[in-house]
Amino acid sequence: MTILKHLHFLKVTSVPTLFWSSPKPLTIRPPLISVIMLIIGLVLFGCGEALLIAAGIGVSPWSVLAQGFNHIFGLSIGQATFIISVVVLTSWIPLKQTPGMGTVLNIIIISLALELSLPYLPQPEGLGLQLTQVAAGVFITGIGSGIYLIAKLGPGPRDGLMTGLQRLTQLPIAWIRSAIEISVVILGWSLGGVVGIGTLFFALGIGPSIALAIFCFQRYFGKRA
Repeated sequence: MTILKHLHFLKVTSVPTLFWSSPKPLTIRPPLISVIMLIIGLVLFGCGEALLIAAGIGVSPWSVLAQGFNHIFGLSIGQATFIISVVVLTSWIPLKQTPGMGTVLNIIIISLALELSLPYLPQPEGLGLQLTQVAAGVFITGIGSGIYLIAKLGPGPRDGLMTGLQRLTQLPIAWIRSAIEISVVILGWSLGGVVGIGTLFFALGIGPSIALAIFCFQRYFGKRA
């Protein structure tokens, strides 16, 4: 029971409105603080995923799915990733999700953060250090997700699917995101993608990590909103 008392973040069911939240995602003149926090969140997101890749024990679930598409259809990873993103964005229609500048910047900034940070990140050899780096990557990705989602300038394809399904089902964000990531891993693996320990760690940890970040931001900044 003592442990459960400290897991309230797993019950988070919505993205709060805080001092850096934009009034609406579709706007040509968003608040400057919203844009700044959006960019900070996306940079952290990209660096977190880069830590996972540099650890060398498995890529993210969506990369596994892209590998599966590559294996079945002979597409490049880039082409497969693009098609997957389009399909996920299409799923937004029945979920009534609203895109914004964050939806576009999500793709651009995360890609840049990945490419620019990877050459400078450690590539540990021992499993213990690799798992530690994966855990750090999941945690940083969760923080980045929380910051940029609270900016409310439009989520990226994956996060939009998460928030859309959450609103539809009213289930906690951690549960929804974990279910999505695990489903993606299973589908990608069934298509021929390669699953590693880091992949499973990410799939199980990213949902609770995002929920924890949102919970903490709500708790410590909610009174200032």
